[in-house]
Amino acid sequence: MGQAERVGVSLDKKLLGMFDDLIARQGYSNRSEAIRDLIRTRLSEQRLAKPSTQAVAGVFLVYDHHSTQLAGKLVRLQHSHLLQVIASTHVHLDHHNCLEVIILKGKVREIEKVADSMAVLKGVKLSKVNVMTTGKDLT
Repeated sequence: MGQAERVGVSLDKKLLGMFDDLIARQGYSNRSEAIRDLIRTRLSEQRLAKPSTQAVAGVFLVYDHHSTQLAGKLVRLQHSHLLQVIASTHVHLDHHNCLEVIILKGKVREIEKVADSMAVLKGVKLSKVNVMTTGKDLT
């Protein structure tokens, strides 16, 4: 963190009480760090609204591994996007279902395109994408 500057904020007592309860449950040791995290989160959300922003993402896919050729299609998709796919892991959930987590890095628009191409494959039951900035320039 760079040089810190002290600022004052006026808040409604009820809102402040709710905030204090929240940060206590989450384990923050003080309000300052919680407020810094809120600011970083909001700045990150604003940056992610730009399709050209560099980002990282986790693509979570639950699928039936008995689905015809789905595993092979997922592997081929990953190989055809080597610039974006930086890692993946496979978990057997039960006799029929697997979880595949694919980590992507690139511009937001590229990440969304790759994630969408995986989510629409026949046999994918659930798909969720968690995109975040790389944290660059967020102190």
